[in-house]
Amino acid sequence: MEPVEIVRGDSPVLLSLPHTGLYVPDDIKARLNETGQALTDTDWNIHRLYADLLPGATTVRATFHRYVIDANRDPSGKSLYPGQNTTTLCPLIDFDDNPLYRKGMVPDAAEIEARRLAFHAPYHAAMAAEIERVRAKHGIAVLYDCHSIRPVAPFLFPGTLPDFNIGDNEGTTCAPDITRIVADICGGAEGYTSVLNGRFKGGWTTRHYGQPHTGVHSIQMELTQKSHLKQEVHPYALDPAKSERLRVVLGDILSSIEQWALKASGRN
Repeated sequence: MEPVEIVRGDSPVLLSLPHTGLYVPDDIKARLNETGQALTDTDWNIHRLYADLLPGATTVRATFHRYVIDANRDPSGKSLYPGQNTTTLCPLIDFDDNPLYRKGMVPDAAEIEARRLAFHAPYHAAMAAEIERVRAKHGIAVLYDCHSIRPVAPFLFPGTLPDFNIGDNEGTTCAPDITRIVADICGGAEGYTSVLNGRFKGGWTTRHYGQPHTGVHSIQMELTQKSHLKQEVHPYALDPAKSERLRVVLGDILSSIEQWALKASGRN
């Protein structure tokens, strides 16, 4: 299986989907324990939630699971949140601090590097190429990084997360107008809660590609799974009513970002 799935469009907006893939090579799967094989820490159905919301948007989706290698972690292994609990480039624990591997079967440094080269590197090579293609066409590119998570995960954060968790790494990864657009729409969405740069300020994807001075902007959206799933346990099915209601808000966000980008580019 190819590590990345690309759908090319002509919009200045790109969607990144690093955590919806479920592929785990057989040799790795055999070494995962029951917890690891459950693949619980997946952004379940996020690619379906965003499907066709913005005609013309380019999507770059990792097909491999984050337990193989995490496409949204710094390839050097550096923590995104120093001093806070988090998972690593090649996770050995889940979001509840439970081991993922059978005893004595965790990958060593050489294997982690091999996985990085086989999966993480081609995913980001594709991402970089698509961003450059879009920027060449429009003079600007806006990367919207799509994520989801359980609203309660005590190992990672206290309490309950808001529905919309917006991250621009404290205003560094995109133009203020983009952040304002997203925050205003989320803040005005009836029945939802939101926060800017709360527990999640933007992962490696958002921080790495978001370089506004070059015309490349990036913003992360971490949705809580209760906003669109029937339940946060297997089989993690979309709730039709919840997801359709949420899609209206997400569609407004993406179309508003696109309108801003076209205007900012001066090429519309």
